[in-house]
Amino acid sequence: MKSQTEYLTFNLPARMQFVNITRQVEEVVRKSGVREGLTLVNAMHVTASVFINDDEPGLIHDYKVWLETLAPFDPSPDRYQHNRTGEDNADAHHKRQIMGREVVVAITAGKLDFGPWEQIFYGEFDGGRPKRVLVKVLGE
Repeated sequence: MKSQTEYLTFNLPARMQFVNITRQVEEVVRKSGVREGLTLVNAMHVTASVFINDDEPGLIHDYKVWLETLAPFDPSPDRYQHNRTGEDNADAHHKRQIMGREVVVAITAGKLDFGPWEQIFYGEFDGGRPKRVLVKVLGE
C-alpha cells in the first residue's frame, strides 16, 4: 500500500472565511501515485473545518450568514461559558462542530471521485493565526 501525508497551513486574516482547497488536495493525490484508494482531509484545529460542497459564491455567503445566526460572535462571557476562561472564540467551536472536522474522498483512476459540483473547502472560524490541515492519501 502507498501512502502520502502532507500538511497545508492557513493563516487567514478574516475571522470567518472559506477557501477552496480542492486543487491542493488533488496535487497531493497526484504526487502520491495512488490510483485506487482514499484521501482523508482533516482540519487539525478545533475552530476550523473541512467540508465538501459547491463552490458557488451565493452559497458561501449564505453559510456565513447562517452560521452567524446559529452561533453569533460574542466575545463576552455572558453568552458562552467557554469565554469565561479568557477565550473569546466559543462561537468558532460551535461553527466547526456544525460544518465538520474532516472529509474522506475516494480515489478512482488516480483522481478524486466527486459527484457533480463537489469541491473541498477549508473553513476558518477564528482567523488570525496559523492552522494546519492534514491530507493523507492511502491506496494502491
